[in-house]
Amino acid sequence: MALQSSIEEVTENFSLFDDWEERYRYLIDLGRELPAMDESLKTDKNFVQGCTSRVWMQADVKDDVFHFVADSDAHIVRGLIALLMIAYQDKNVGEIAGVDIEGMFKEIGLDQHLSPNRRSGFFAMVERIKKLAVNS
Repeated sequence: MALQSSIEEVTENFSLFDDWEERYRYLIDLGRELPAMDESLKTDKNFVQGCTSRVWMQADVKDDVFHFVADSDAHIVRGLIALLMIAYQDKNVGEIAGVDIEGMFKEIGLDQHLSPNRRSGFFAMVERIKKLAVNS
């Protein structure tokens, strides 16, 4: 299951594809692996502002370990959420700030191949994760 991969493994997997159509397909496939988010959690409170697509995110911290669920109405955004799960899911709260998500984003090439709106939405989700980790 790709969601159990490390950032390094996913970065390497992206490098195996020759063109961006294949990389988008891989990103969409990652999104298909997202655990289901209960419809009752898709509330205004859990809605992520700053995303063009509709995105909901709910998090808990138990024993100083960050865990979240998220969903979107867009396939590529679900793939971006999967990348965030690989980077942040079940990390110690103290580790969240140290995750080099921008480095992963650039190394994969998303900084060059995502629209400005999707890029902005991705980093809105990152900011939401950081706030949820601190405030949960």
